[in-house]
Amino acid sequence: MSQERPGRLRPLTPLGLGWPNILSVLRILLVPVVVALLLARRDPTDIAAAAAFAVGATTDLLDGYLARRWAISTRTGQWLDPLADKLLVAAPVVTLTVIHRFPLLAAIVILAREVLVTGLRVYLGSRGRAMPASRAAKLKTAFQLLAILLYILPLPDGFRAAKLTVLVVAAALTVLTGADYSLRARGLARAAEPSRAEPHRGREG
Repeated sequence: MSQERPGRLRPLTPLGLGWPNILSVLRILLVPVVVALLLARRDPTDIAAAAAFAVGATTDLLDGYLARRWAISTRTGQWLDPLADKLLVAAPVVTLTVIHRFPLLAAIVILAREVLVTGLRVYLGSRGRAMPASRAAKLKTAFQLLAILLYILPLPDGFRAAKLTVLVVAAALTVLTGADYSLRARGLARAAEPSRAEPHRGREG
């Protein structure tokens, strides 16, 4: 009978999914809750929406920590986590814009970047390539989440400058990281071309 070494940690995999994926699913389930509360357009429901959004943002940080802590990496998590992140950002942004509580230009910048990056991820994935998020991209996500949270909360007019400042930083990082991702994706795609062309070479000699 084999015994595990003392102190060795085993990854927890509830329902066969693993905690990171469970948290990603929870994040997705919170998205319609946030949207419904925002559409109610009342201060108490706005506060509840902010609380639900904050929980979702926290799970984004927590599932990354758990994945690293337990060294969990699954194919499901590779597409589920980015999907949950994009829904958590895009749905509140669209909703807030529709009810005229979020700047339209900032919404276009954020959503356009997400569409671009999603397309590039699919393109690279079709060529067996992947690109992890950079530190700048993680910082971008943090500022985006903070900006959205501030715009969800029913804050007095005195916070308008603070909200706009955070949003401007988030938008700037969104543009910069989108451009960086595009350049890196182009480099990876080019690097994949020789390996795809090798089988078509003729015999030498």
